[in-house]
Amino acid sequence: MTASYTFDVFASLDGFASYDNADWGPYWGKQGPEFLERRIAQYDEPQRMVFGADTFRLMMQMIGSSKIPSEELDPVNARMRPMPTTVVSSTLEGPFDWPDATVVTGDAVKTIARLKEESDVPLRSHGSLSLNRALMAAGLVDRVQVTVFPVIAGQTGVEPVFGGAADFDLELLEAHTFDNRTQELTYHPTLHT
Repeated sequence: MTASYTFDVFASLDGFASYDNADWGPYWGKQGPEFLERRIAQYDEPQRMVFGADTFRLMMQMIGSSKIPSEELDPVNARMRPMPTTVVSSTLEGPFDWPDATVVTGDAVKTIARLKEESDVPLRSHGSLSLNRALMAAGLVDRVQVTVFPVIAGQTGVEPVFGGAADFDLELLEAHTFDNRTQELTYHPTLHT
């Protein structure tokens, strides 16, 4: 049986994955109790995380150090950190201060296709934009989960989530609104031909 693969990404309403402004804070400062409860529940499920090199470096800076006790982390990150993690990279070399990370080199599409065949748990990739755009183009992404925060980052936004991606038709699988402001939209992508 093939494991499902979810590309999980946060975005501003205008489609940016991150921002160049320390004033926003994590989650653009818009996290609420319903949103956090949902994210915690999603990371309570058994799964394997998949990251590209840049996102993994960022995650290691933010939450990777085993010297940071889990109780001091955001509750979502405290659940993410101990999950088995595959990092697709030709530039990183371990060991890492990350509980269960494995670096895999080589072609990302072939690597993830093999991982989907071998994994007995679903795969989830948070961020890792260029990796996931390539995997979408190869037909390996089963679900695109976009959490849209109620902000427009027209001046400070960086990293357009789908900038440079192929064209896709999207089938809406789920839609949720949290705290009367944050939307989680989950789609099945199909390459538009």
